[in-house]
Amino acid sequence: MTSVDPSTSPASPSPSPGLLVQAATAEQLRRRPRVVGTPGFVAGFQDGDPNPYLNYATPLPGAEPSADDVAALVHAFRTRELLPRLEFVPAAAPAVAPALLAAGFTVEAEHDFLVCTPDTYAPDRSGPPTHVPGTDEEFAAVDAALSESFGGPGTASPEGVARLRRTCEGGGAVRSVRAADGSCAGGASCTAPALGTAELAGVGTRPAHRRRGVAAAVVSALTADMFARGAASVWLEFSGDDSRRVYERLGYRPLGTRLYLRLAD
Repeated sequence: MTSVDPSTSPASPSPSPGLLVQAATAEQLRRRPRVVGTPGFVAGFQDGDPNPYLNYATPLPGAEPSADDVAALVHAFRTRELLPRLEFVPAAAPAVAPALLAAGFTVEAEHDFLVCTPDTYAPDRSGPPTHVPGTDEEFAAVDAALSESFGGPGTASPEGVARLRRTCEGGGAVRSVRAADGSCAGGASCTAPALGTAELAGVGTRPAHRRRGVAAAVVSALTADMFARGAASVWLEFSGDDSRRVYERLGYRPLGTRLYLRLAD
């Protein structure tokens, strides 16, 4: 097994967007409440929350895992009664997907990722004002709105509230938009910069408030927040053509693909 660290390798002073996003994903996972390293991979787990989208692994850039390396990774998940799952940029570690597929993993999804830099950023100046939550009640309102946005029950969970607060306390940011009645119409969060780039995720708007500029407003504000904190880029994924058009208007550009793999029972 081999791997490359683009943050220290003299041969890669300016890594490609895909390599940078992959290295930053590994660094972000190292900041999770519980981190497990196996040969060629790093896994980040959330204590007390089995949600597979919050418990996953990623390969180190350039990793070439053996069958034993993949088995060790699967064991790290199985001993915690979690679904083995990975998210990564396949171009940054070309040998990983074949090794995982040979071990029985299947493709869950594949998405383009978009990157924004200060040079491409075009701030949204016509959308609604955004709000920075600070109290548990405000974080709960954002969590409830995001739950409804993604088809959930539309109620806050203690784990979700704690996760949003940790994001802010760890150097990231959360933004929301308030509806006319004072409730939360939608929001999003962004990780703290890692290796100069930050991931913007969880962009959601309650169905009753869609097509009113909520997503553009929070994405624009969070992107500006990260640039103000010294990030050289911000990246995200999109869920459809409508959201892609919103992000591209703000200066996000498609620069690569991310792959999601899982191993069913």
